[in-house]
Amino acid sequence: MRCPYCNSQTTRVLDSRSTQDGTAIRRRRECESCSERFTTYERYEQMRVFVVKKDGRREFFSRSKVLEGIVKACEKRPVSVESMEEVASQIETSLMKSGKHEVQAREIGELVMDRLRNIDRVAYVRFASVYKEFRDLDHFMDIISELKTDFSKR
Repeated sequence: MRCPYCNSQTTRVLDSRSTQDGTAIRRRRECESCSERFTTYERYEQMRVFVVKKDGRREFFSRSKVLEGIVKACEKRPVSVESMEEVASQIETSLMKSGKHEVQAREIGELVMDRLRNIDRVAYVRFASVYKEFRDLDHFMDIISELKTDFSKR
């Protein structure tokens, strides 16, 4: 494993542990040349899933794109990186277990929203505002009302 700081190939593993969902191994490493520390993840290779976009284009599913959207929604919110990683892993696992070779982009958006709704309401509204392409204040207020009703039932 190359060091991302100095590009040296001499690194050592300080700690290894399985992720919460058991689909990857997280390794904490230290470069023997520059002493910088970094984290790597080891995952098994899975079947590739195509995402069908709104305009009909197809692209390979990207866990990092899902995580990027989650991170943007959770920006400046009290949501841990581990929680965001867990959501991305849950979505990836769900898609792989489905056995589908293609999935609609909106299905992935719904999965993200379902999970964010339970983690942080503000992050949920942020993600929903981009995902559902709010065009006016009324649409925005509908989502907030729906969220308030949903949480008052709990």
